[in-house]
Amino acid sequence: MPLQAPGRVLLSAEDIARRVEELGGEICAYYRREGRGELTVVSVLKGGFVFLADLIRHMDIDLSLDFMAISSYHDADDRPRGVRIIKDLSQSIYRRRVLVVEDIIDTGLTLSYILRNLREREPEEIRVCTLLDRAARRIAPLELHHRGFEVGEEYLVGYGLDYRQRWRNLPFVCVLEGAVADGRLT
Repeated sequence: MPLQAPGRVLLSAEDIARRVEELGGEICAYYRREGRGELTVVSVLKGGFVFLADLIRHMDIDLSLDFMAISSYHDADDRPRGVRIIKDLSQSIYRRRVLVVEDIIDTGLTLSYILRNLREREPEEIRVCTLLDRAARRIAPLELHHRGFEVGEEYLVGYGLDYRQRWRNLPFVCVLEGAVADGRLT
């Protein structure tokens, strides 16, 4: 039985595939034009891995991959207090060109933290690619170099995005609709 969308499909699998291929071409054109330094592509787990896997298949340039994992921590009242790295890079990015690949950028606070951390390691350059840009909620100023789609404030699932670890495997992005209780739509 095929997977069913838990809401309205916002971006079809075909729309995503077309844009990911275009992004791969744009990124390759930039790095070929600039032509210096080794490229390390960094993705933040878990959500970014689906986009990353498809994106790098459209990047016919030399690159290496690395991953980070971030965890939010909260105070006693369950208010977000910050983030910490729970899985760091496996290789040095010193004097390397770095492309950070994200599934979605919202407020930009987590990405700002990641970028500050990566800049301390003295890479030659850091650029950012995101599939989804929720610019309306941006708090931290960020420069995004490659972006797939601009999205609104709806809660999105699919293509790596989840709700309580569910629906990452949908081949499309949809708006999670209805009242959500115990991971089920009611």
